[in-house]
Amino acid sequence: MSESLPLRLVLASASPARRKSLQAAGIEPDVLVSGVDESLVVTDRAEDLCLELARLKAQAVLTRLSPGDSGVDQRTLVIGCDSVLAFDGEILGKPADPADATRRWLRMRGRSGVLHSGHCLVDMVAGRRAEAVASTTVHFADISDDEIAAYVATGEPLAVAGAFTIDGLGGPFVERIEGDPGTVVGLSMPLLRRLLAELDLSITDLWTTVAPGGQSVEPLGNVRS
Repeated sequence: MSESLPLRLVLASASPARRKSLQAAGIEPDVLVSGVDESLVVTDRAEDLCLELARLKAQAVLTRLSPGDSGVDQRTLVIGCDSVLAFDGEILGKPADPADATRRWLRMRGRSGVLHSGHCLVDMVAGRRAEAVASTTVHFADISDDEIAAYVATGEPLAVAGAFTIDGLGGPFVERIEGDPGTVVGLSMPLLRRLLAELDLSITDLWTTVAPGGQSVEPLGNVRS
């Protein structure tokens, strides 16, 4: 028998940028870090790697949630994401150390790569899954040695796939992108909307906070299970 339940979204990631993207779109996720060992997946295709890791992260969090974890009055969705940079025939995740980050930037400056972000969305109640990869071409600025050294010294490149951000200190070092900026941040909101639609849900069902301009948005998460 179907019943109407408000939605709860669990983000299987410790990424502040992913959480901020959701919050900016009026979605307040719960956060549960997956703890997946990313070295367990080996493949020479960046798209396959990020999607498999997204699956593993979502599944790891699912196993830690019981069907009744969210209570009888909520329907739980879990979103797992993973990002990698495909550059010059290599797959680049987070740099191993500052020297690795420096070497990458010396190679990347003035050139381009493709940032792939895998998304795996699971509906616990319905037992269904929707997944896809979003890809965006990134054109890096031809930055100086001093700029590279200063950027690496901040520590930011060590915490992110590809050793750069577009929504942080690394933003000025990216000339332009071709695709959805959210892909580079780590979570594509247009893709999330499409994945929700595959599960017969609407992204507006997840609106729970405040909309741009500060006006209140009532929780709209009443959906059929």
